[in-house]
Amino acid sequence: MLLSASQRRELRAKSHSLKPVVMLGQHGLGVSVIAAIDEALTAHELVKVRLRGVERADRSTLSTQIAEGARADIVNSIGLILILYRANPTPAPAPVKTPPIRKRRR
Repeated sequence: MLLSASQRRELRAKSHSLKPVVMLGQHGLGVSVIAAIDEALTAHELVKVRLRGVERADRSTLSTQIAEGARADIVNSIGLILILYRANPTPAPAPVKTPPIRKRRR
């Protein structure tokens, strides 16, 4: 799924307050990292990934590999931070409204 410019702009604005959920470390990109990103995308739809220890020349190809492995779209990539988005196929259940609790008078 390709995102339009206005969708990317809106998602970038939403991502400012997010903290990196997954951090890619010295062991590089593995199956467990892709699984963690996939799980985070399923739960949140929009996640930040920190690419530690990755050379500047390798960031673009690694970002593409991560996005393809997680079946997500790259929203933005600045420095060591990669922002990914994948729409959740099943919408979140509506919160259950409980009636207000009334206190008894004494």
